[in-house]
Amino acid sequence: MGKSVISYPMRVVFLWFLLGQMPLLSATEVAASTPTADAIFTMLKLDRDKVADLERGKIVTFETGEATTQKELMMGLSMYLPSSPVKLAVFFKHKDLATIDQDVSALGEIFPQSGVDAFKEFVFTHEQSNEARNLLAVTAGDQFNLSAEEIDSFASLREKLTDADEAALVTSVSQHYQQILLQRWQAYSKHGLAGLAPYVRKRADVNLVDELRIAAANSKLLAHFSPALQKVWLNYPTQLPANTEERFFWLNRQVQNRPTAILSHRIVLTTDAASVIITRQFFVGHSYNSSHLILGCLPYRDGSIVFYTHRTSTDQVTNSLKRSIGRQRIKQQMIKNLQGLRTALESF
Repeated sequence: MGKSVISYPMRVVFLWFLLGQMPLLSATEVAASTPTADAIFTMLKLDRDKVADLERGKIVTFETGEATTQKELMMGLSMYLPSSPVKLAVFFKHKDLATIDQDVSALGEIFPQSGVDAFKEFVFTHEQSNEARNLLAVTAGDQFNLSAEEIDSFASLREKLTDADEAALVTSVSQHYQQILLQRWQAYSKHGLAGLAPYVRKRADVNLVDELRIAAANSKLLAHFSPALQKVWLNYPTQLPANTEERFFWLNRQVQNRPTAILSHRIVLTTDAASVIITRQFFVGHSYNSSHLILGCLPYRDGSIVFYTHRTSTDQVTNSLKRSIGRQRIKQQMIKNLQGLRTALESF
């Protein structure tokens, strides 16, 4: 399936009506805390050799700190780009890393007034009918990421589809899943992390609230770029800085050769001194639980240094070997994303 992009007019989304207790952060207040590239080099312990590699166009790794849970995989990469942070911010106001991810087959934007039609392009194909049938038979476990209520809803749907043919079954399951995506997004946009229903497992359920809160709280990169924005991110939904734009997306991404629904929340903060893009995947259909991504851009020489961190939580890393393999896969994907970003900026 070729990648299809569901395009919508650009909107700036601010949930002014929710939790207005936090004062609005001005651009001056945010910019005042912005570090220099050299300060970030020091904080990340990037030595002269690695900085020299950056200047030669290489992608280098840096330490992101120790994992706070056994399920967490982390990776940090940096790259020099001959583009200013402002150009990078403009790019991300129009595009997303998902648009240059070859494993993403479809994506669409979700707006405050969106209904289920916003998700209508997330469908299972005839070739993916086994995925649809497996959803109808879903039980607590790690084959799918669903709440107890969502699992019960598929059991009810299964009874209605007893005599359905293959085409009708796939269509009905796709439409039902679209409703789940809508409900998941509505709960998060209204209540933030507190609105995330856990994934039901045979043993301990997956607590997305704790996973994503820990990822945001322990992000050294976000804390150095903007402690104020980190506070907002942890307390979402609340008022955002005046120079901030947020967007919501749904994705259909191939993960372990299976179609995977992903709900993503992204904020882009731009000042005269820097740009930072923060993204959390607050619902993932299977294979891993959630992700937290930071892309920080600081001026350096005639362009920018990009600092990119990715923290993923998954139940599938049960030993050190699997953790090592998982980190390597994340690194490979991040390198592809940075290389794709460099290519996309050349023609932007």
